[in-house]
Amino acid sequence: MAYRPISDYGVIGDMHSAALVSGDGSIDWLCFPRFDSPSVFAAILDDQRGGCFAIRPAGEHRFSQAYLPDTNVLITSFQADAGDATVTDFMPVASDVSASDHEVIRIVRCESGRVVMDCLFQPRLDYGRGATRLTPASRGVVARNGTGCLGLASPVAFNIGNDTARATLTLDSGESAAFVLRWDEENPRPLADYDIHGKLGNTEAYWQTVSRDWHYCGRWTKAVKRSGLALHQLLYAPTGTICAAITTSLPEWVSSHRNWDYRYCWLRDAALTLDVFHRLGHTVDTSSFMTWLGSSALAAPDGVQTIYGIGYETDLQEHILDHFEGYMGSGPVRIGNASAQNLQLDICGEVLLSFASFYRAGGHISDALWALTENLVETAVNNWHLPDHSIWEVRGERRHFVYSKVMCWAALDRGIRLAKALGKAVDLQRWERTKMAIHQNILDCGWDEGLGSFVQSYGSDVLDASLLFMPMVGFLPANDPRMESTILRIQEELSVNGLVRRYLPWQADDGLGTDEGAFTMCTLWLIGCLVQLGRLDEAQRLFERVISLGNHLGLFSEMVDPQSGGFLGNYPQALTHIALIHAARNLDRALLQAELGRVVTF
Repeated sequence: MAYRPISDYGVIGDMHSAALVSGDGSIDWLCFPRFDSPSVFAAILDDQRGGCFAIRPAGEHRFSQAYLPDTNVLITSFQADAGDATVTDFMPVASDVSASDHEVIRIVRCESGRVVMDCLFQPRLDYGRGATRLTPASRGVVARNGTGCLGLASPVAFNIGNDTARATLTLDSGESAAFVLRWDEENPRPLADYDIHGKLGNTEAYWQTVSRDWHYCGRWTKAVKRSGLALHQLLYAPTGTICAAITTSLPEWVSSHRNWDYRYCWLRDAALTLDVFHRLGHTVDTSSFMTWLGSSALAAPDGVQTIYGIGYETDLQEHILDHFEGYMGSGPVRIGNASAQNLQLDICGEVLLSFASFYRAGGHISDALWALTENLVETAVNNWHLPDHSIWEVRGERRHFVYSKVMCWAALDRGIRLAKALGKAVDLQRWERTKMAIHQNILDCGWDEGLGSFVQSYGSDVLDASLLFMPMVGFLPANDPRMESTILRIQEELSVNGLVRRYLPWQADDGLGTDEGAFTMCTLWLIGCLVQLGRLDEAQRLFERVISLGNHLGLFSEMVDPQSGGFLGNYPQALTHIALIHAARNLDRALLQAELGRVVTF
């Protein structure tokens, strides 16, 4: 199997785990029973050793893929000379979303003529680190490797050889058959026992309810809804944590070694996801994570850390899977993430931005959440002057990153607002003095007069697209001469075909020294700045350009090749979909106000 473009994949999930399904019907990535569990299929990381589960017509055929409207139920359509078929893929969502049977259901239907479907079942449990043994069962196949088992209930018998199972399914027009893949299923049951169509109906209804709960009415409803549904698939329902993405080690540039495991909960990404959920009135599924933040985060011996496991684990040791070659031969394949030990002071501001929007959306700031608010504000007060690794998690020495200073300022700003709104007895004067001191320090040390721009870190002359976030948190208005000049310089120096890079790797010492793609979130941040500058035509053109970069399903990866538009980095990426929703809302509001002849304020 040749490697497919990352954009070729659709995503199905049940808020416990998720799978990547290629446009021609192959599940090439799935971890069971959790997002961060070892993979059972990983062909996307090694097309020879990773394993897959493919269902597609025998012989030549064409294919296309789409979601059922307003759901995460995926339909792959096939057209062959003898007939047409569809494969409906979904992971059932239970009435109690915190519970799961850890299933993938695949329903094959002949839509016309007669179709002969080739079925290839090639699981490689535990990241393929040991042999996976396949044994026939009376109603399917069972895969084992000593660490777990995976059962496949099937309507046809499989032939097993070399730890690979193959079968042929023949259907006439109107006929259908289903396969049920289930974790820890020692003895697959009769297919009728799985209530397949009942689960399909319940899963459709759940996702349609989620879709209706997004309070957005604007020009880009389809894109915003799909982004919302994509973000929802990144939720880990038992705890409310949010994965940065469902994959590990998809490269930020082929052969760059910029491969990371994103199947964990970054407080930054989670906070920004919660923020957009709250702004759109979708607070139902955020309460458990907010509760944990208040009750458990402070209990850690070292306070709040940057990254947690989706079950709130704190030990995320990083390892390399040497036996996997990596996507398109671009290793290493990493599991775990060493950035959990980084100092990233910006999370203080990002978490408090989410608390502020939670409060504005009608959420209750409990005593525990207020205690965390105070803790984060005090962390900013006591540590803002320190160097850190900041938002990009550089694998080098700590520096005085401007973005981190700005977010410490934002932590003070939002903490002060919440304290006043809630009538909390805190030393507001001290907080106000610190806020003003941070602001002045950034203006004094973060601005380079010769460059005509704010810079990535104090004393450097490196541009950084994270500076585009400054007007979004209210640090300076976009039309402040310094900010407007910074935006212009970023457009001139960091944009390639209109798409924004984080920074130039050969200028910024990030500890890696290799190239990378354009960071889609940063392009969307630029759009937000253009909106604030009143350059609405330019902002709308660029936004439509970004929308066009989405794949056939409206999903986005972390980065794109600025020349080809090809997807790079882990997928689907929470930060990209968050920024898309914000950009759509802000641009919508500005365009509406312009049509009405009113002044837009942010």
